[in-house]
Amino acid sequence: MAKLLWTPSEERVKRTNMYRFMTVINEKHGKQFGNYPQLYQWSVDNIADFWATMWDFAEIKASEPYRQVIDDVGKMPGAAWFSGAKLNFAENLLRYRDDRTALIFKGEDAEPRRMTYAQLYDEVARVAKSLKSLGVKSGDRVVGFMPNMPEAIIAMLAATSMGAAWSSCSPDFGIKGVLDRFGQIKPKVLFTANGYAFKGKKLDSLERIANILKEIPSVEKVVVVPYTDKAPDISRVPKAVLYDDFKSSESGLKIEFEQLPFNHPLYIMYSSGTTGLPKCMVQSAGGILTHHLKELMLHTDLKREDTIFYFTTCGWMMWNWLTSSLAVGATLVLFDGNPFHPQAGALWKMAQDEKITVFGTSAGYLAALQSAGVKPGKEYDLTPLRAILSTGSPLSIEGFEFVYEEIKKDLQLASISGGTDLNGCFALGNPMGPVYAGELQCRGLAMKVEAFDDNGKAIIGQQGELVCSAPFPSMPIYFWDDPDGKKYHSAYFDVYPNIWRHGDYIEVNERGGVTIYGRSDATLNPGGVRIGTAEIYRQVEQIEEIEDSLVIGQHWKNDVRVILFVRLGPGCGLTEELKKKIRDTIRVNASPRHVPAKILEVPDVPYTLNMKKVELAVKKVIEGKPVLNKDALRNPESLDFYANLKELQED
Repeated sequence: MAKLLWTPSEERVKRTNMYRFMTVINEKHGKQFGNYPQLYQWSVDNIADFWATMWDFAEIKASEPYRQVIDDVGKMPGAAWFSGAKLNFAENLLRYRDDRTALIFKGEDAEPRRMTYAQLYDEVARVAKSLKSLGVKSGDRVVGFMPNMPEAIIAMLAATSMGAAWSSCSPDFGIKGVLDRFGQIKPKVLFTANGYAFKGKKLDSLERIANILKEIPSVEKVVVVPYTDKAPDISRVPKAVLYDDFKSSESGLKIEFEQLPFNHPLYIMYSSGTTGLPKCMVQSAGGILTHHLKELMLHTDLKREDTIFYFTTCGWMMWNWLTSSLAVGATLVLFDGNPFHPQAGALWKMAQDEKITVFGTSAGYLAALQSAGVKPGKEYDLTPLRAILSTGSPLSIEGFEFVYEEIKKDLQLASISGGTDLNGCFALGNPMGPVYAGELQCRGLAMKVEAFDDNGKAIIGQQGELVCSAPFPSMPIYFWDDPDGKKYHSAYFDVYPNIWRHGDYIEVNERGGVTIYGRSDATLNPGGVRIGTAEIYRQVEQIEEIEDSLVIGQHWKNDVRVILFVRLGPGCGLTEELKKKIRDTIRVNASPRHVPAKILEVPDVPYTLNMKKVELAVKKVIEGKPVLNKDALRNPESLDFYANLKELQED
């Protein structure tokens, strides 16, 4: 039985947006729901009614009303959402135009920069006018190669106000990584900063931009935001103009928000690209808006008075998710740099100084914080903090306990999981419910998420494939350059017809909580028993000598054997004693099946640019197969070590 870590007070429950929404459902549909499981079941049984109520609850701004919520709830993919509606994504995010703070930007060593909602609207209007003068129109692509700074959000809102699609990469992407993404979608305008900061160093972006432009002739203008240098030399970048010279000098401009269908393209997002060219997933303005507002308002309990932070780059979907908080009128905190610079508690000092109420990060960051011995709750005043969100990889039981022991006892810890594909979550937080160690609190409202066994049957209390068996509005509308839809179909629908298979290995328990066991394509099968890699990571992360680890299944003598790679802390060696400690920990806390056949020390563990462990790439290297796109990795050189390991050729 999972350990109960936190339960919200009745008073706190009744103050939540979720409780208010449940009251609306009760009144509107003559129900008497008193808890989340009842509300969830109704939402998946009545998908059209749920989204109609959410549309009104979120006060979606639309110039034309919808005729029908969904044409066929049994159709996936291809269901048509909110037919007839006309709206603009940017208009919904810019509904507030007052003197409340919209954005706080904190660079590594810089003083915070603030912008009100009125200033944000004015800035977007000026950039939008200049984009229009350049000939940007609905259907064009505008891209950002930007740090997580206000100008990235301003450029996105200006582009989407006129119906152009937005796409972005983080400035730490290599040239090939950028070309693999932007080269496919042929953007008209590119926004960049002159550089970015990391661990106290100023790193240049303009040389890479100059090389990137040679391969993307569609770019007609490069807009350069001075960041690490107040007066950067842009002479080496063709078609470049400084941001202040580009934006209109007029003030008091009115934005002409293009009114577009619900399924008009908004974002182009990318798969990790570790198995070839990244897939370009096109997502709709209405789908992202309604889905994000459900997750922010209901599952995150975000309100106008909140200050929300997510540690993310512009290359990760959490940037898009965070940005939608503008539609709620909250204050967004943006951070660029290394989270441990200039000190290990840098983000918590920022949380204290800016009175952050919702703090979002990754499981990897929380594990690193724990390893570094940082105790934010003792070192900083986190009184306003009421929720921590964690994603990117499964948060271990020890990670959950660390949050409550060393950050704050009275808060909601929401481990959330979904994907870039849907720009949102399948399982996430429930502000009305308890938090159990190692468990995501709930499946998302109106997301018919189930665990399927090998026969395609839904199972409770057992591990299985994560599927979603009913449509949801933030599904990609199509993949770029996929006219017959074959890439799209094979990505999600080839295994179970008409059912989205996501590729995660999960368990749904009796109370509706979810445990993630890792990617199903990286699932281990020793002796024919399926094991999620997260089950092993959970145990290994407890061992203080180990800084990082990676586990794969190696085909060996007509079976699969578990191989564990470990990166050790300074001064530690992989002795027989330490190997025994690792095996005993795994055997006692997981099972004998989980115990690795071999434990090998490695200098580094490969990660994607979005900080996810790349188990499949290592498996390919070990099997002598090529890894097609190393530019999708943050540290591609780390793969070299895994090639031709003689220990893996022995019993």
